[in-house]
Amino acid sequence: MKLLIAVVQTADSNAVADALIERGFRVTKLASTGGFLRRGSTTLLLGVEDDRVDEAVEIIRSECSQPAEPAIKQGAIFVLPVSRFEQV
Repeated sequence: MKLLIAVVQTADSNAVADALIERGFRVTKLASTGGFLRRGSTTLLLGVEDDRVDEAVEIIRSECSQPAEPAIKQGAIFVLPVSRFEQV
């Protein structure tokens, strides 16, 4: 299992989360601040089985709006290993 942390522009966050949920992923949205994207951002947390990581990443990429300037990044995705997961 992996933990995906996706930092996306706030304007894209609903489309990204909705697309992920539609494909069966569970998503937690957190309002976030900071200079990572240099504008309003939302952090999405997803617990993803190893064989679905690429699918989740592709959904996130496809739902982020295209920048007016190619050098401007629309988000960042971190993929971290999970050594233990429990639902309570």
